[in-house]
Amino acid sequence: MTRIAFIGMGAMGAPMAGNLLKAGFPVTVHNRTREREEPLAALGAVRAASPAEAAAGADIVFTCVSDVPDVEEVICGPRGVLQGIGDGRLVVDLSTIGPKAARAIAARCAEAGVRFMDAPVSGGPLGAQQATLSIMAGGEATDLEEAFPALRAMGRTIVHCGPVGTGQATKLVNQIVGACTFCAVAEGLTFSNAAGLDGAKTIEAVGGGAAGSWMMTNLAPRMLAGDFEGGFKVSLQAKDLRLVLAEADEMGLPLPITRLVSQLLAWLEQNGHGQHGTQSIIAAYKAIRGFRKE
Repeated sequence: MTRIAFIGMGAMGAPMAGNLLKAGFPVTVHNRTREREEPLAALGAVRAASPAEAAAGADIVFTCVSDVPDVEEVICGPRGVLQGIGDGRLVVDLSTIGPKAARAIAARCAEAGVRFMDAPVSGGPLGAQQATLSIMAGGEATDLEEAFPALRAMGRTIVHCGPVGTGQATKLVNQIVGACTFCAVAEGLTFSNAAGLDGAKTIEAVGGGAAGSWMMTNLAPRMLAGDFEGGFKVSLQAKDLRLVLAEADEMGLPLPITRLVSQLLAWLEQNGHGQHGTQSIIAAYKAIRGFRKE
């Protein structure tokens, strides 16, 4: 089968690599914090001391790390993928880094005789665990065809968005809609609380109507319970919206709601919620208005 290298064993990368192993792919893994490789090794993965070592002999290299500098380091750095990967092989970046960075890294790969796709994902850690992610692919159609069986082991919806960079641009659309939606859910619950309504009944009633959403179903109960652990981290969502706004500024787009949500996320980061899930947005509303005591 296709030999896979997977770089990045975070909340998303580790279960994605695990699903590749379950699908029968031979997988070599690497993570900067080396102990995170151990659960994958227990499932049959080979451990590598560097991205370059992981890439050696791989047909496809997947990277899934936090931000632009991290992707640049693991792919283009002195011990990066390009130092070990074979000519003509394929690198698929699953991170969220924005279209500009994707195109720049693709150019570095092309100079080294390596193909590149951007394929950011949506669905959070639960989607990664259940292999139900939505994958937004930018690159050559033939490259997507080659990577498709591996991507199918990790996700349910795989869409070819266009050339390199379009996957990233599509992911930014996803982040706009998602962030504005969980903020709207928190705002609705704040109104519900102020009106003296039963929060659980509000979620049940509203969730079954036109305002129903994944965020309402999955995040609203956790907002009510004050359960901020797990889920997609505030720090990562804030980073993604900074990417959105940088692109929007170049296009002359105001995006007023997204800018407001970005400010609320910045407040969360400044007040100790950076490592919490995005459901902690309700904490910003509590600080602004305060929930009544039950």
